[in-house]
Amino acid sequence: MQILGEKIRWAVIGPGGIAHKFMRDMRVVEGGEVRWIVSREMQRARAFADEWNVEHAADSLAQITESAEVDAVYIASPHHAHAAAARELLAHGKAVLCEKPLTVNAREAGELIRLSHLHQTFLMEAMWTRMLPLYQVLDRWIKEGAIGKPVAVVSQFCGLPPKDPSQRWFNPEMAGGALLDLGVYNLAMSQWALGRKPQRVTASARFAESGVDELIAATLEYDGGGYGQFICSMCASAENRLEIIGDKGSIRVPGNFIQAEKAGRWADGEFTSCDEPMKGEGFVHEIEEMQRCMREGAIESPLMPHADTLATMEVMDEIRRQIGLHYANDDLG
Repeated sequence: MQILGEKIRWAVIGPGGIAHKFMRDMRVVEGGEVRWIVSREMQRARAFADEWNVEHAADSLAQITESAEVDAVYIASPHHAHAAAARELLAHGKAVLCEKPLTVNAREAGELIRLSHLHQTFLMEAMWTRMLPLYQVLDRWIKEGAIGKPVAVVSQFCGLPPKDPSQRWFNPEMAGGALLDLGVYNLAMSQWALGRKPQRVTASARFAESGVDELIAATLEYDGGGYGQFICSMCASAENRLEIIGDKGSIRVPGNFIQAEKAGRWADGEFTSCDEPMKGEGFVHEIEEMQRCMREGAIESPLMPHADTLATMEVMDEIRRQIGLHYANDDLG
């Protein structure tokens, strides 16, 4: 699918908080515009569309799959709704940018990736962190051997969302919990830094009253002697740092690594700082990357390839098996 028009025409599914962030950053992006807002409730879709001066509102996917004025779709709905929406969109040739995690389990993710290849239609998990300018510099440092061979990645991602079981964080019906909402970032960044899927995973968890996981602690073991450790939690607060340790030095992102603009490198007894501001609120870079790929006729991004998304989903499946975390109508395979 190659886009030849002057602007890529977008639809947004799920007019919630994250969709507002997407809309704010779309104002910074060139070469794209939002034409449709989709929600299960027409009143909600219309209100969001009016707020952002978007022409069309819809309460069904059929209205955008049948529209010739939609090239790309951003899925911002809760986790449990990702797979069904993406499946229908890909089948109709609509490029998909889907909020993380791409799906609830690896089986669903693999199905979407196969559809992307079958229909030659772009698909990307919205792991925006990996596309920030800072991480492009850190990626170059790693590939150039600035810290030698990476041997370990340590990270934490903790926050305190409202303990309201009607909201997605603590709602098992929406596939809520710390792993899928927060830990996906820890794992995606470990996959990026070490460049491979762990061979062994050991995990433990603490559960909330609603039944979702509210804290996960995990250790990852990689072939070749690599290791990873992470904690993700919805019941604790932390610096949320990321550290990549090599055999000749280390890289440290000191805080809030998912939207970081600063990092430091220690190697050969010297310290090197890195300061790379992001555009907008950070979503600009993933939108620009997707539009670039679409114009080139690509079906995946080299910054967030399908294989990395699938590897992360497979690790999350294994963690869920170990801690006994299941969702309704969920098949871990």
